[in-house]
Amino acid sequence: MEKRREVQSSVKDERLVEMRRDQMIKGAVALFKQKGFHRTTTREIARESGFSIGTLYEYIRAKEDVLYLVCDRIYDEVRAQLHGMDLNAGTISNLTLGIAHYFKVVDEMQDEVLVMYQEAKSLSKDALPYVLKKELEMVKMFETLIQKCVEQGELEMEEKQVHLLAQNIFVQGQMWGFRRWALHHAYTIDEYIQRQTELLLSGITGYKAGAEKGE
Repeated sequence: MEKRREVQSSVKDERLVEMRRDQMIKGAVALFKQKGFHRTTTREIARESGFSIGTLYEYIRAKEDVLYLVCDRIYDEVRAQLHGMDLNAGTISNLTLGIAHYFKVVDEMQDEVLVMYQEAKSLSKDALPYVLKKELEMVKMFETLIQKCVEQGELEMEEKQVHLLAQNIFVQGQMWGFRRWALHHAYTIDEYIQRQTELLLSGITGYKAGAEKGE
């Protein structure tokens, strides 16, 4: 995995840095969603976060750093959820669990997801490739889950189909964040997960509806 892009801080207490940056992320996301990245000032981010502009600059060096931290946090959370699973199990139930974990992360962080995709273009040339690479790493995790199912005979798929299904899973999770304003009238997050999982897997040779539930 590519080395994490360092966001410089003059504060050495890592726990305090993490806490302050959490506050910044929450404050910045609310402002970026409302006003956009370019129209939001660092002074507004500091005020929304609950501290002074001077304090803010102890933990970041530029406004872009906050946007970068927002992007970073989303993928760290998805990675943490998937790494908590057995990626080598090779079962349909494990794959559907991975899908559910990912979709629920998007549900919990929908504002961050929206801001990231709306404003990622504002990242610098050295930061944007890193963020995009992490997205590909998330897709790769789903490729691993799917490929293990193929190896165990749970699914019958070619390599390109495995890659495309992983991409579809990733995009359908994001759709809950982008289109929740329309979808939540018809589905709860659990219903959305169930329906999308059925749609994603029902056309695959070797998959039978209800298999992930042991039916």
